[in-house]
Amino acid sequence: MKVFLTGGSGYLGKATISALVRRGHTVEALARNDRAAETVSAFGATPVRGGLGDLGVLNAASAGAEAVVHLAQAETGDEDLAAATAMQDGIGTGTYVHTGGTWVYGDTDDLADETAPWNPPPLVAWRKPVEDAVLQRAHQGGRPVVVQPGLLYGGENRLIDVFYTTPGRETGAVPCIGTGDNRWALVHVDDIADLYVAALRARAGSVYVGVGGVNPTAKDCALAVARSVGLDGKIVSITLEQAREQMGPIADAFALDQQFTPARAEAELGWTPQHTDPLADLATSG
Repeated sequence: MKVFLTGGSGYLGKATISALVRRGHTVEALARNDRAAETVSAFGATPVRGGLGDLGVLNAASAGAEAVVHLAQAETGDEDLAAATAMQDGIGTGTYVHTGGTWVYGDTDDLADETAPWNPPPLVAWRKPVEDAVLQRAHQGGRPVVVQPGLLYGGENRLIDVFYTTPGRETGAVPCIGTGDNRWALVHVDDIADLYVAALRARAGSVYVGVGGVNPTAKDCALAVARSVGLDGKIVSITLEQAREQMGPIADAFALDQQFTPARAEAELGWTPQHTDPLADLATSG
């Protein structure tokens, strides 16, 4: 299958291109500059020059594909919706896979799934109207699918590295918001990449939470990160207000208490997360 993908030069994008190519798909990937073009090429995709705001490029590339996977992170809801609309117009009745995230559900009561009510922190509150509009295409002959990844780890550990590993190295102690008793719905980057591949055959209008099914506490994750950089046991508790000063709006997302199950994706797509010990992975990734 010929797949057009955005965000291909990023953390998740590189893993997803690799997963698609391994399964015999041909991939074209949006590349906003020479560096991005070199990156997607190295992972097996053909670069399509342009950015997320180049709606004509998005539309044309999608029209020439059999499926679209939208991974690029927009700066605003309006930008994301405009890009999604251009790509869905282009792909027509082909599969369009859109990226959301579990943070939109806010705190969860025990183990949750895709039916949980939305209660997003301000950082991701804009996603609701975008996802609603994307899924509405299922009633107009389109094949939209939404994948909502949990907090990614593995490889570069992008967000975890930026807000936990690097500050730990710099200060000698890894930060932990409050007591750290809140749980994180983690997913390994290679597992979620495989879910995007599986989503190409999903029913129109489907929504899948992309999580590993293991939901450790934020404190245990911080301790694992500390071990990865030789700071065994050295974590420091900071208040949410301090976290907001140090991390910005994402602090409220890291402070969420979330537990999710991947049962729907497992049952409907046959997708099974292979990485089931995130703490061990975090402790050895530094």
